[in-house]
Amino acid sequence: MTIAGWYQSLNQRERRLSTIVAAIIFLLLNWYLWGKLLGALNHARADLATRQDTRKVQEVFIRERALWEKNAQWLKEHQPTLKGPGDASTLLDEIKQVAGKHNVLLENPAIGTGDATPERQAVFASFEVKSAWPPLVRFLYDVQQPDSFVVFESITLNIDAADPTQMRGKMKVARWFAPAGK
Repeated sequence: MTIAGWYQSLNQRERRLSTIVAAIIFLLLNWYLWGKLLGALNHARADLATRQDTRKVQEVFIRERALWEKNAQWLKEHQPTLKGPGDASTLLDEIKQVAGKHNVLLENPAIGTGDATPERQAVFASFEVKSAWPPLVRFLYDVQQPDSFVVFESITLNIDAADPTQMRGKMKVARWFAPAGK
């Protein structure tokens, strides 16, 4: 028996039901296939956009290559070398000196050595501060000058609950030195 013969042997109600079932299967199959195709197309578009953005960034780096080489050379010439753990104490003394200049109170100071990476070695000083806002801003500015290689690794500032004119905070400041062996 062929499909045409089988279809002819069905009554009107069975024919209508088989047509509806076939149409639903056809629609579901198309819906699944078109969903996959459109999903792949959207994924390809997103991938293309990401690659275009990456390409733009690379073009900027290539265009500014001389600047980056100049910066790397300056860094190589000016970045200090780590002499020992005593450099952490020196960092803390410098920070205390700047804090005294701006009437910023330092509390609970601690020093240590940071993690060494292929790009740098570090020593750090952590402390709590209490100060009015304007002197604190000047303190932050004076501590972090480009040629001092001092960075704030973390800062948490809040308004003092006891005196709303004062700021309280915790800071971790590090000095970055040239990597070992350079």
